Amino acid sequence: MATDQGTTTGPDDEHDPTEEGDVIREPGDVSPDTTDGETGEARRVDESGQPEPMDDEPGRPNPKAALVYNPTKVDGDELRELVASLAKDAGWSEPLFYETTVDDLGDDVTRQALDEGVNAVLVAGGDGTVRAVSEAMTGKKVPLTIVPSGTGNLLARNLRLPLDDTEAMVAATFDGDTIAIDVGLARIRRPDGETGEHAFVVMGGMGLDAAMIANTRSDLKKKVGWVAYVDGAARSLAQAKPFPVMYQVPQHRLHRANVQSVLFANCGSLPAGLELIPEASITDGELDIAILQPRSAFGWLLVWRRLAWDNSVLRKFRAGRRILSLRTADNSVRYTKGTGIDLAAEEAHPVQLDGDEFGEATHVAVRVAAGALTLAVPRGHRITA
Repeated sequence: MATDQGTTTGPDDEHDPTEEGDVIREPGDVSPDTTDGETGEARRVDESGQPEPMDDEPGRPNPKAALVYNPTKVDGDELRELVASLAKDAGWSEPLFYETTVDDLGDDVTRQALDEGVNAVLVAGGDGTVRAVSEAMTGKKVPLTIVPSGTGNLLARNLRLPLDDTEAMVAATFDGDTIAIDVGLARIRRPDGETGEHAFVVMGGMGLDAAMIANTRSDLKKKVGWVAYVDGAARSLAQAKPFPVMYQVPQHRLHRANVQSVLFANCGSLPAGLELIPEASITDGELDIAILQPRSAFGWLLVWRRLAWDNSVLRKFRAGRRILSLRTADNSVRYTKGTGIDLAAEEAHPVQLDGDEFGEATHVAVRVAAGALTLAVPRGHRITA
């Protein structure tokens, strides 16, 4: 995406970023992608779903696949049976099955599966499960199959994968094509100085977008899906205030701005057909940055117009693009892009990655890992993101 005509400019300030600390694991940062009250470590289960490891048959050959799934989002019995059946038809070994729980969104069990030497991994669950499994598989060169399920499935939607054909997606594991996509990596610094690096495959942000997610009721989200974020947005907007940040994209100048949110995106489509960043690409080796800085209620109307009308409707037509080229630019939303962004705030603000809460941070250093995740897709499928 070419930089928008509203790209920010700023003074040639020099930024003295805080020294980076050691990366640590922070399992408490993310709300569990599972049912309330469920505890314990994620587990490997047998074909019937019992939490006992399956014994490998003596001398059973590779290749071998593993399914990581959230039992609260999918029918585990049906999905295990389908994966086992298609694996057998393809001449693969008996699959390995892993359930996520409150203590493991899927990253740890995915590492266990990789240690078992699997040749492919399937993931079924919400966006949080997909994000966690993708984090564990970044840079591993083992194909990942996304079996659409849950409420969001934003990555599957951005890739235009078949959302209603589970069998086609599972079959892609054994007889599909593979594509390499970019992964975003965000190093988050807490107010106490602790840091941790986490992956995202769709988009992350600091500010109002993260506060909106934090204020979304989990019970409402389970009932109505992404529509629940409207409730979170309403409650967040009532207390929303712009805050000062310093940010810099590699090879660009340092900027100061008062913002409501800073978003860093690997792909740009949101639910309900909204386009945050219409020309974002998941294979270009860069992240697209959106700076939301409305200064008034009218400014929020401009933000909404940009997302719901300009990006989602006008840009799809030649006449609409001509209209946009003649319109006077506004600064309510500014765009830029690059291989990452270094973002610092004076006070701690909430951070989200792929719709999961990651607590509050004063500093976020984001970079892109180009082509670091291999996906399995149905044969002949072409991505447009």
